[in-house]
Amino acid sequence: MIDKYNLSTRENMFLAKKRLVENIYYTAKIEGVNITFPQTKTILEGLSVSNLDMDDVQKILNLRNAWRYTLNNMEAPFHLDFVKKINEFVAYNESIDWGVLRNGNVGVSGVEYQPTIPVESEVLAEMENIMNISCVTERALTYMLWAMRKQLFWDGNKRTSIISANKILISHGKGVVTIEEKNLGEFNERLSKFYETNDYRHIINFLYDNCVFGIDYIG
Repeated sequence: MIDKYNLSTRENMFLAKKRLVENIYYTAKIEGVNITFPQTKTILEGLSVSNLDMDDVQKILNLRNAWRYTLNNMEAPFHLDFVKKINEFVAYNESIDWGVLRNGNVGVSGVEYQPTIPVESEVLAEMENIMNISCVTERALTYMLWAMRKQLFWDGNKRTSIISANKILISHGKGVVTIEEKNLGEFNERLSKFYETNDYRHIINFLYDNCVFGIDYIG
């Protein structure tokens, strides 16, 4: 795999900020949040929206806070503590605990796969192996999928993993990853298969082809 984009930090930050509302909206849809794009934009502008579930509003605000933290700390190294901080924002007031590794069993709906309870030393070793992948785009997508399957936290694993992957991409000028609504059905099917098989090939290429975006210049 080769990187699709090679942007400057300034270009990539511009791109990330331009796509921020979209990214929050699409990430919320992955979690089944019943909200429209205009409603998402309104909430992010600090205005109230009637007839929305307050838990869904909380998810949008949590995503905003997690993205804000990530974009404001783009020069910080990517490590487990950074991921924990992202989850602290993402899962705030949503689960048993947030910002700490899960210490009990969870299930993944729709699949037989049962993730084991994460052990920090093992997580650190596996993360180190992933961070040694030379292609940044492959590194980011591999981390995202690995962390989703690992279920590191009590809740918010997909959201935390997507923002984490974007941290890796943006800090190296390699674009952004966004799973748009039109790709969500196929993504979920491929993700379920990945959970069961731990085979990256069919889903990572799908993400690379359909979900990594940058700035395409003419000429």
